[in-house]
Amino acid sequence: MRQPSLLNRSRSAAPKFALGVALLLSSVGVALADSTFPFGHELLLDARPMKGSKRVPILDIRANGAAEIDLWCNSVQGQIVVASDTITITTGEKTERQCEPERMRRDDEMLSTLSQVTNWRRQGDTLILSGPRTIRFRLETN
Repeated sequence: MRQPSLLNRSRSAAPKFALGVALLLSSVGVALADSTFPFGHELLLDARPMKGSKRVPILDIRANGAAEIDLWCNSVQGQIVVASDTITITTGEKTERQCEPERMRRDDEMLSTLSQVTNWRRQGDTLILSGPRTIRFRLETN
Protein backbone atom coordinates (compact mmCIF):
# COMPACT_ATOMS: atom_id res chain seq x y z
CA MET A 1 0.00 0.00 0.00
CA ARG A 2 1.31 3.37 -0.98
CA GLN A 3 1.76 6.13 1.65
CA PRO A 4 0.37 9.61 0.84
CA SER A 5 3.09 12.02 -0.09
CA LEU A 6 4.15 14.71 2.34
CA LEU A 7 2.62 17.31 0.01
CA ASN A 8 -0.79 15.55 0.05
CA ARG A 9 -0.69 15.19 3.84
CA SER A 10 0.09 18.88 4.31
CA ARG A 11 -2.73 19.86 1.93
CA SER A 12 -5.25 17.83 3.91
CA ALA A 13 -3.97 19.29 7.19
CA ALA A 14 -4.11 22.89 5.94
CA PRO A 15 -7.87 23.38 6.51
CA LYS A 16 -7.61 21.89 10.00
CA PHE A 17 -4.63 24.13 10.79
CA ALA A 18 -6.46 27.22 9.50
CA LEU A 19 -9.50 26.36 11.60
CA GLY A 20 -7.29 25.89 14.66
CA VAL A 21 -5.60 29.27 14.10
CA ALA A 22 -9.00 30.97 13.64
CA LEU A 23 -10.32 29.45 16.88
CA LEU A 24 -7.17 30.47 18.73
CA LEU A 25 -7.39 34.06 17.48
CA SER A 26 -11.07 34.31 18.36
CA SER A 27 -10.41 33.03 21.90
CA VAL A 28 -7.58 35.57 22.28
CA GLY A 29 -10.05 38.27 21.18
CA VAL A 30 -12.54 37.14 23.82
CA ALA A 31 -9.80 37.13 26.48
CA LEU A 32 -8.75 40.65 25.49
CA ALA A 33 -12.35 41.86 25.58
CA ASP A 34 -12.69 40.45 29.10
CA SER A 35 -9.54 42.20 30.32
CA THR A 36 -11.08 45.67 30.37
CA PHE A 37 -12.48 47.03 33.60
CA PRO A 38 -16.20 47.87 33.27
CA PHE A 39 -15.96 51.64 33.81
CA GLY A 40 -19.19 53.37 32.82
CA HIS A 41 -21.37 50.41 33.81
CA GLU A 42 -23.78 49.39 36.53
CA LEU A 43 -23.11 46.04 38.21
CA LEU A 44 -25.35 43.96 40.49
CA LEU A 45 -24.00 41.80 43.31
CA ASP A 46 -24.38 38.17 42.32
CA ALA A 47 -26.57 37.30 45.31
CA ARG A 48 -30.20 36.81 46.17
CA PRO A 49 -32.08 39.68 47.77
CA MET A 50 -32.50 39.50 51.52
CA LYS A 51 -35.83 38.20 52.80
CA GLY A 52 -38.57 40.79 52.41
CA SER A 53 -36.75 42.89 49.80
CA LYS A 54 -35.89 42.91 46.11
CA ARG A 55 -32.77 45.00 46.65
CA VAL A 56 -29.20 43.76 46.14
CA PRO A 57 -26.04 45.89 46.26
CA ILE A 58 -25.20 47.77 43.06
CA LEU A 59 -21.94 49.34 41.89
CA ASP A 60 -22.53 52.20 39.46
CA ILE A 61 -19.02 52.93 38.17
CA ARG A 62 -18.50 56.05 36.09
CA ALA A 63 -15.80 56.40 33.43
CA ASN A 64 -13.59 58.44 35.80
CA GLY A 65 -13.76 55.80 38.57
CA ALA A 66 -16.29 57.66 40.73
CA ALA A 67 -18.82 55.19 42.08
CA GLU A 68 -22.25 55.20 43.62
CA ILE A 69 -22.56 52.09 45.79
CA ASP A 70 -26.04 51.03 46.80
CA LEU A 71 -25.81 48.61 49.69
CA TRP A 72 -28.49 46.38 51.28
CA CYS A 73 -29.99 49.42 53.02
CA ASN A 74 -27.89 52.56 52.59
CA SER A 75 -25.76 54.08 49.85
CA VAL A 76 -22.26 55.52 49.74
CA GLN A 77 -20.10 57.46 47.27
CA GLY A 78 -16.77 55.90 46.41
CA GLN A 79 -13.74 55.98 44.15
CA ILE A 80 -12.30 53.03 42.26
CA VAL A 81 -8.68 53.02 41.10
CA VAL A 82 -7.54 50.27 38.73
CA ALA A 83 -3.98 49.50 37.64
CA SER A 84 -3.55 46.32 35.62
CA ASP A 85 -5.26 43.59 37.69
CA THR A 86 -5.11 45.49 40.98
CA ILE A 87 -7.93 47.58 42.39
CA THR A 88 -8.48 49.93 45.30
CA ILE A 89 -11.95 50.95 46.44
CA THR A 90 -12.37 53.84 48.87
CA THR A 91 -15.71 54.95 50.23
CA GLY A 92 -17.17 57.96 52.01
CA GLU A 93 -19.87 58.13 54.65
CA LYS A 94 -23.03 56.03 54.40
CA THR A 95 -26.44 57.59 54.12
CA GLU A 96 -28.49 57.46 57.34
CA ARG A 97 -31.50 55.37 56.30
CA GLN A 98 -33.00 53.29 59.06
CA CYS A 99 -33.42 49.62 58.22
CA GLU A 100 -33.62 46.33 60.04
CA PRO A 101 -30.46 45.56 62.03
CA GLU A 102 -29.60 42.64 59.70
CA ARG A 103 -29.56 44.90 56.63
CA MET A 104 -27.41 47.48 58.41
CA ARG A 105 -25.00 44.74 59.53
CA ARG A 106 -24.77 43.44 55.94
CA ASP A 107 -24.06 47.02 54.74
CA ASP A 108 -21.09 47.18 57.10
CA GLU A 109 -19.87 43.75 55.95
CA MET A 110 -20.11 44.77 52.27
CA LEU A 111 -18.20 48.02 52.90
CA SER A 112 -15.52 46.11 54.78
CA THR A 113 -15.22 43.55 51.98
CA LEU A 114 -15.02 46.24 49.29
CA SER A 115 -12.35 48.16 51.20
CA GLN A 116 -10.20 45.00 51.39
CA VAL A 117 -10.44 44.10 47.69
CA THR A 118 -7.02 43.98 46.03
CA ASN A 119 -7.53 42.32 42.63
CA TRP A 120 -10.13 42.07 39.89
CA ARG A 121 -10.78 40.00 36.79
CA ARG A 122 -13.56 39.66 34.26
CA GLN A 123 -15.23 36.44 33.30
CA GLY A 124 -17.67 37.32 30.54
CA ASP A 125 -20.30 39.63 32.06
CA THR A 126 -19.07 38.97 35.60
CA LEU A 127 -16.62 41.15 37.54
CA ILE A 128 -14.81 39.15 40.21
CA LEU A 129 -13.29 41.15 43.06
CA SER A 130 -10.88 39.34 45.35
CA GLY A 131 -9.10 39.99 48.60
CA PRO A 132 -9.63 38.11 51.85
CA ARG A 133 -13.11 37.35 50.41
CA THR A 134 -14.19 37.03 46.79
CA ILE A 135 -17.36 38.69 45.54
CA ARG A 136 -18.96 38.70 42.11
CA PHE A 137 -20.91 41.43 40.36
CA ARG A 138 -22.84 40.96 37.09
CA LEU A 139 -23.08 43.63 34.42
CA GLU A 140 -26.60 45.06 34.29
CA THR A 141 -28.03 44.02 30.94
CA ASN A 142 -31.32 45.91 30.69
